[in-house]
Amino acid sequence: MKVLVTGSAGQVGYEVLRTAPLGMEVIGLDSQALDITDADAVAKVFAEVMPQAVINAAAYTAVDKAEAEPERAYAVNQSAVAHLGLACERLGIPMLHLSTDYVFAGDACAPYAPEAICTPSGVYGASKLAGEHSLAQVCSRHVIVRTSWVFGAHGQNFVKTMLRLAQTRNQLSVVADQVGGPTSAAGIATMLWQVLLQYQARGDLPWGTYHFSGAPACTWHAFAQAIFAQAVAIGLLAQAPVVSPISTAEYPTPARRPAWSVLDCSSLEQAFAVRPDDWQSALKAVLSELAGAPDARG
Repeated sequence: MKVLVTGSAGQVGYEVLRTAPLGMEVIGLDSQALDITDADAVAKVFAEVMPQAVINAAAYTAVDKAEAEPERAYAVNQSAVAHLGLACERLGIPMLHLSTDYVFAGDACAPYAPEAICTPSGVYGASKLAGEHSLAQVCSRHVIVRTSWVFGAHGQNFVKTMLRLAQTRNQLSVVADQVGGPTSAAGIATMLWQVLLQYQARGDLPWGTYHFSGAPACTWHAFAQAIFAQAVAIGLLAQAPVVSPISTAEYPTPARRPAWSVLDCSSLEQAFAVRPDDWQSALKAVLSELAGAPDARG
């Protein structure tokens, strides 16, 4: 099966390319190779490549910057998604699309199900939700997967930020009143391939919106402590910094973060036999990769 992967230079796109199953013909395109906000460029690439499925791993993910650049956020997270969805619909092929926990307000006390009411509090979440709606309107064969707190050995993320800060600081303050599920980029990539392999075998899927995130849920503070403990254990850090818990109010940002980002992944497991990501095991794998490739720590 020929699969077009957009956003191939990002955290998830990178992992999607390097974990492709045998027999898959994968064409990865980053933003330099394809401007997905350009409808004509998208149509041209689809006509040339003639993919049999699309994985859209491209997104505008600068949460705080989005507050000052709403036009750009919507161009990438909504308009571009519509362009890709229309191109897929014309060819009668499926599109797998990633979304985010930021579509929710973050004021719940139980895991969010895919059908829960979405009331995003910032531009990033609102633009991603708009992209979901656009895709559902133009592409009948779509699987939208919301995820959270993505980390990996490639690209910028919380794990690599913590490691970088630990190189120069003995003490750090990390928010302890936001709860979510850290999710590895590699785990997301594996999940996407499992879904596509089922499509390849069956020619159909239970289309719709699903959730995939790491378990068990934790705070950013607890996640940071786990990062440092594992990093010291494998020799990536000589010593762990002291991590002090702080509140969201003590760490103000332009965009409001959801206090509760726990996602109910049961429908994905039932539909595709894909279990939630074990983030502690995934973290160990990421740290081991970084320990073996010092140039990848930045």
